[in-house]
Order: sequence, then structure tokens, then C-alpha cells
Amino acid sequence: MVKKLSKFFVSLIEEYLPDPFLFAIALTAVVYVLGIVIAGNGPMEMIGHWGDGLWNLLAFAMQMCLVLITGHALANTDLFSKILKKIASIPDSAGGAIALTTFISGLCCWINWGFGLVIGALLAKEMAKQVEGVDYRLLIASAYSGFVIWHAGLAGSVPLTVATEGHFMEHLMGVIPISSTIFSSYNLIISVVVLLTIPFLNRMMLPDKDERVIVDPEVLKEEDSAGNSEPELNTVADRLENNMLVSFVLGGMGAAYLLNYFVNNGFALNLNIVIFLFMTLGILLHKTPKNYLNAFETAVKGCSGIILQFPLYSGIMGMMVGSGLATIMSEFFVSIATQTTLPFFSFLSAGIVNFFVPSGGGQWAVQAPIMVPAAADLGVDISRISMAVAWGDAWTNMIQPFWALPALGIAGLGARDIMGYCIMVLMWSGVIVSLGLMFL
Repeated sequence: MVKKLSKFFVSLIEEYLPDPFLFAIALTAVVYVLGIVIAGNGPMEMIGHWGDGLWNLLAFAMQMCLVLITGHALANTDLFSKILKKIASIPDSAGGAIALTTFISGLCCWINWGFGLVIGALLAKEMAKQVEGVDYRLLIASAYSGFVIWHAGLAGSVPLTVATEGHFMEHLMGVIPISSTIFSSYNLIISVVVLLTIPFLNRMMLPDKDERVIVDPEVLKEEDSAGNSEPELNTVADRLENNMLVSFVLGGMGAAYLLNYFVNNGFALNLNIVIFLFMTLGILLHKTPKNYLNAFETAVKGCSGIILQFPLYSGIMGMMVGSGLATIMSEFFVSIATQTTLPFFSFLSAGIVNFFVPSGGGQWAVQAPIMVPAAADLGVDISRISMAVAWGDAWTNMIQPFWALPALGIAGLGARDIMGYCIMVLMWSGVIVSLGLMFL
């Protein structure tokens, strides 16, 4: 039953889902029209919202590129290559490779989403090299499916925001410690159930042998080794580029900063620290500036989708927020909610808004002023509503190509190759999270 249903969704997506760039263009058109028809904005007003918002994600886009590039370069060091190869040697079947990739990706995403995205995709590529008969599309989809859990984990932007003194909603909800959000019993139960069940779900979706898309392992090995060659030391410049001392000095400075950071802040990962960690380790483990530069240049090839599409999504966010559409959507769900169903409708509305505002922090800024007073009026635990919005934001990432771009860039696939499988994860995780938020 699961295999047949997933086959249907895969065929549907392959037929009708356009390239993520065209998907972003379509979303832009939809939001533009809705802003005029529903929110009552004029045509030029919507153009203004779009143009004003177009460049708001430039810093974030750069961060995403660096997560992909530095993570890819780090994985191509001898040490991390051996670690990934060791893990990939554990499963002895295609189904086992799918399940293990899903679990490790989900666990890493719970720790930090940027770390999980990169490690999951790179582990999937290593699995494809070592495990015979594994479907490459499902393997990458399995690596990405772990992303559904990230907002409930240690780097969840909503729970970390409300746990920070001085956050913009403190006057209405106070400061909520992560013991009441990330480490609450209901959130941990939901997280564990999702983490332990989606590996089995993905395994059940494995196509029959004659229908699998299998990549030649040699092709992947050639891609990873591109640019690797014996250095020439004919000039002073050549010797500097291949001098280990240069890398050790720079890497040592990075290591000193990271050590001081973790001593003073504990294991508080954020996107910049993940990039800093990846880069520092990569510089040290590649040993010479030239080796790191070669690995960096190879990894850059996967960034085109991020560079092209993030400004479009930034423009969409500008229209959603500027026109008031995001507020209208959230208010509708609040208007039909009860004390029991408000967590569910908060989750559902966040999932819908996430299509157009694919940023956890940005989405919370839009929805919190609506959801928090509603929770207070209905007597619902505000911390639970916070986590409902967080889960909703992560949930529809399974069918929103925005966040899949780094993993797809590493894998060399398109969104239509994996989204059919991700629909199944969306449906399954949606049931678990909805029931958990309402009844646990």
C-alpha cells in the first residue's frame, strides 16, 4: 500500500512539478493576485512590497551557500570521508541504507538544521557509492526527510526566540525556557516518534528493483575527486599555496575562537557557528590552502539554485507581510479554533504560511501577535502554541523546494526527483504532530 501510494505521488510530481525556479515564479504570481483580491492592496502596492522585500534574504542566502560549500569541503577531507564511508558500510541492503540515512539525518537536523542538511546529503551520496541497488532519488529524499524535525530541536528558531530575554513578544508571554518547549514531554515524544518511524516509512517506499534509479558509483567518485591533483612547487607562490603552516595558523585562530565561544556559551549552535566550525575544520584537515581551495571550488557548483531563487522568496515574503496576507490567513484559523483545536490550527496555519514565508523567525514575527493573544483568551498553554507554529513551519518544508536546494545541490538532483517521496513523509508526520499537539 505504501509503495503503491508513493509511486503515485512520484509519478504525479515528475509530471507536474516544475523546476524550483518556476515554482518560485508561480508562488510570486499567486501571492501577487491574492494580495490584490483578498488583502485589498493595489497592483502597484503589491509591486512595491515585492521590490522592497526582494533583497531581505541576501545575508541568509550567503549563509546557506556557505553551509553547503563548507560542509561539502569538510566531507571531502580524508577524516570525514572515512567516517562517512564507515557509516555507509553498516547497512547490507538497499532498505537498510534508506533507513539509516533517514535516522542519522533526522538526528543531525534535531541538533542543528544546517549540519543535518549537509551531513544527510553527503551520507546519502556515500551510501549510493557503497550499497548496491539503492534508489538514488529515495536516498536523497530520505536524507532530506530528516529536516521535518529540525524546528523541534536544539536550533529551532521559535523556541530559542521566546527563550531570549527582550524578545518582541515578551510583554504578552514573558520568557519561556526551552524546558517548556524543546524539552517538554509532548515535544520530546513527538520528536522521538517521528524520528523512529520515518526510517521505516521511507524503507517501505523503496521501489521494485526494475523501477529503481541507480547511479553509477564511479560517477559520484569522479565528481568528488574533481580538482584533486599533485601540486606543482615551481614558484614561491606555489610553495605558499601548498604550505601546511599557512593553513594551521589560520585554522588555529578559528579553533581558538570556537573554543572560547563554547566555553562561554555552552553547546549553543547557530548558523554562523556551524559555518565557522565547518570552515575551520576543513582548513585544518585539508592541510594546505590549495587543497581547501580546490575542494571549495568543486562545492560551489551546487549553489546556483540558492543564488537564483532566494531573492524571489524574499520578494514573496515581502508581499505576504506587507500586504497583510499572512495576518489574514492566521486570523482565519484562529476564528474557527477552540481550546482543544487551537494547537492544531496553529500548526496548520503555520504550514500554509510557510509556503510563502519560508523562514522560521520571519514566520513567528507574523503569526505570534495573532496566536499568542488567542491562546491567552482560550486558556491554551502559550508554549504549546509556540511549538505548534514551529512544527508547522518545519512540516511543509517536505513539499517546499526552498529548503531542499542545498541538499539537491550536493546530490545533483532536481526537486521533482524527491518531492513525490516527501509527500508521504508530510502526510505521516502531519498525523503524528497534530495528535501529539492536541492530546499529549
